[in-house]
Amino acid sequence: MRAYIIKRLFLIIPTLLGISLITFIIIQALPGQPYYAKLATMQISGQQNPITPEIIEQTKKLYGMDKPIPIQYLLWLKRIITLDFGYSFKDQRKVIVKIKERLPITITLSLIAIFITYIVSIPVGIYSSTHQGTLSDKIITVFLFILYSIPTFWLATMLMLFFCGDTFLNIFPVSGFISTGAEDYPFFKKLLNIAWHLVLPIVSLTYYSFAQLSRYARAGMLEVIRQDYIRTARAKGLSERVVIFKHAFRNSIIPIVTLLAYLLPQLIAGSLIIEMIFSIPGMGLLTYEAILSRDYPVIMATTTIDALLTLVGILLSDVLYAVVDPRITFD
Repeated sequence: MRAYIIKRLFLIIPTLLGISLITFIIIQALPGQPYYAKLATMQISGQQNPITPEIIEQTKKLYGMDKPIPIQYLLWLKRIITLDFGYSFKDQRKVIVKIKERLPITITLSLIAIFITYIVSIPVGIYSSTHQGTLSDKIITVFLFILYSIPTFWLATMLMLFFCGDTFLNIFPVSGFISTGAEDYPFFKKLLNIAWHLVLPIVSLTYYSFAQLSRYARAGMLEVIRQDYIRTARAKGLSERVVIFKHAFRNSIIPIVTLLAYLLPQLIAGSLIIEMIFSIPGMGLLTYEAILSRDYPVIMATTTIDALLTLVGILLSDVLYAVVDPRITFD
C-alpha cells in the first residue's frame, strides 16, 4: 500500500504540469489583455493620462508580459514549485495571501456538503433498496428525480427569494459568510453565526449530490442483496439488520466510494455558482472575479489548486477501496 501511494503521489506531478500547461494556453488564447483593463480603469478614475504606446510597454514590463509566452510559462512554473504564485494584476496583493483567505471557506463548504450528502443519502438509498416497489420507494424515487433535474442557480435563487428579505420569510441572511462584527464573538456564538449564513448555500450545494448518491446507493444495494451469500445469511437465521448492514452494505459501498473521487471537485466547481449568488468570499468567487479582470496569476493558481484537490480526491478514493474491502490490494 505504501509503495502504491508513493507511486501515485509521483504521478500527480506530471498530471499537474499538463493541467497547468493546458490552462496557460487557454488563458493566452482569450481575447483582451489584463494591462489594457488596468490602464482603462486608471484612466477612468483619473489616475492615468491618455494611454500611449510607451505606457502600454511599461505596464507590460511591470506584469512580466513583455517576455515570450514560453518564458512566461516557465517563470510561472518556477513560482509554483516555490509556492510563490506572484502578485495579483488586479490589486497587486500576493496571490498566496488571497488564496489563504479564501480557500478555508470553500473547503469548509465542501467538507460540510460531503458529510451531509453521505450521512443522508446512504440511509435513503438503503431504505429504498430494501423496500423496492413499495409506495415509499416510489415516492422517494420521484422526489430524487425532481431534485436531480433542478438547476443549481435556480434553486439558490428561489431559496433567496423565499427565505431572505421581506418578500416572503426573512429567516436567513442574504449574503456573506459571517455577519459584520461577528469575528469578535465568543467561539460558539461565532460558530452559530457562520452556520446561520451557510444553511442556504449548503442546501444548494448538497441537493444534487444527495439525489445522485442515493440512486447509486440504491442500485448497489439491489445488486448485492440478490447474491447467493445474502440468501445463505438469511437462511442461517440472521436478523435482517445484520444481513443488510454487516454483509450487504460493505460490499455495496465500493461504487459509492468511487463517487467520492468526483464529488469533491464537483462540489468545488459548484461552489463557484453558489459563492457568486450568496456573495461568499471563497475560491469560487475569487476565480470568477479573476476571470472577469483577466487576473492571470490568480486564475492559474486557483486552477492548479482545484486540479490538486481533484487528484487527491481520486487517490483517497482508491485508498478507501482497500479499507472497505480487504480483498482489494495494490501490491
